[in-house]
Amino acid sequence: MRASITRLAWVMPEGTYHKALKAKAEVIEGNINDLLWDLAIYKYALQRCIDALWELDRIPKKSQAHQLFYSVLRSYGFRAHVARNIYSIALALVKSAKENGGRKPVIKKMCARLDYQDGRVDLGNEVVRVILRNKWYSLKLVHRKEYIERFRGLRWKEVHVKYGNGKLYVSIVFEVRYAPYTPRGSLAFDVNLRHIAVYDGSNVRRYGTRFIDALSKRARAEELQRKHPKRWRCNRRILNRIRSLHRKAKNLVVDWCRKFAKELVLKTKKHGYAIVLEDLEYLRENVVKKEDKIVWKLSIFAYRKLQEAVISKVIEYNVPVVFVNPRRTSSTCPRCGAKLSYVYRLAICRSCRFIVDRDTVGAMNIWIRFIYAHAGELGSPLSAPVMKDEARRNGRIQG
Repeated sequence: MRASITRLAWVMPEGTYHKALKAKAEVIEGNINDLLWDLAIYKYALQRCIDALWELDRIPKKSQAHQLFYSVLRSYGFRAHVARNIYSIALALVKSAKENGGRKPVIKKMCARLDYQDGRVDLGNEVVRVILRNKWYSLKLVHRKEYIERFRGLRWKEVHVKYGNGKLYVSIVFEVRYAPYTPRGSLAFDVNLRHIAVYDGSNVRRYGTRFIDALSKRARAEELQRKHPKRWRCNRRILNRIRSLHRKAKNLVVDWCRKFAKELVLKTKKHGYAIVLEDLEYLRENVVKKEDKIVWKLSIFAYRKLQEAVISKVIEYNVPVVFVNPRRTSSTCPRCGAKLSYVYRLAICRSCRFIVDRDTVGAMNIWIRFIYAHAGELGSPLSAPVMKDEARRNGRIQG
């Protein structure tokens, strides 16, 4: 849950979060064909539950779903806990789709979610054992040993087994404790497609991104679809080219975001600062107002992936992170609060004659909102210690 500070900002609260170990897998005990058959039956049963729930006028409670599906799922040979997982997932998917006005969910990939009663995890030997119906399978994790060692000692919660593109994958969800330190300063980030501006209260530093490279590939894919409006869906060569461009664009964004997030979080922790980012919920509101939908769709995708990568790393290194409302951060003067005028990307304040580029304005305003949210009303900086009664009595603080 969000811990509200003010209407300007909210902080990521301390608590238990989930982190996943993802790796390719090889079957070392059991038959791979039997496992794929069990996954196919799991997919079929899950889709049947979704179809049945979708036709109902009202979404049933979990106890009612149990009465509807449990005996049927058990007749497919599923274990009791697997059967409960199947109708619980179906119930959650249908409920989410109907509440958001979406279409009926369609399961396209073979994937199974198992809890601690239907799986065994041995990171020491890099082996995971799972059971869906009546056979146990041992899966060897194929990944770097140092990556797997990061999760040693953590409590695991679920195991996801997936099959796609001729390969078997395993995701193990672990519970991690997030206990951020008290920051003595902050780094505010203004993100756009070309650069990320970072402001620490005195200096601005810029980092180049690879979002424009990804945008060019996404735009090329859209161009092919417009050039062949009727052929691209049935022409295998054109369709593969479009899919390849979208895949490369996604990989560029994800790879850069992960590398940048790690560098960012390590530097922030070294200085004992907090990370201040824009709240994506408010950024999404601007998508419908923009004419270039391709750019903004990629922008939201890129910002979301960057935010996910940052959150993953701050949980790992216990770095505090705060999200602020980005509304009018690029149109308000950070010095006097007046409305800015722009000459291309150069911001000019007619009131106080403050002149700076657009990215710097955004980063400065984000930093100021963080300061107001945490210390504006108290009038003390983040690094100020809490005043204790003992200090007053000893005469070290006059008041």
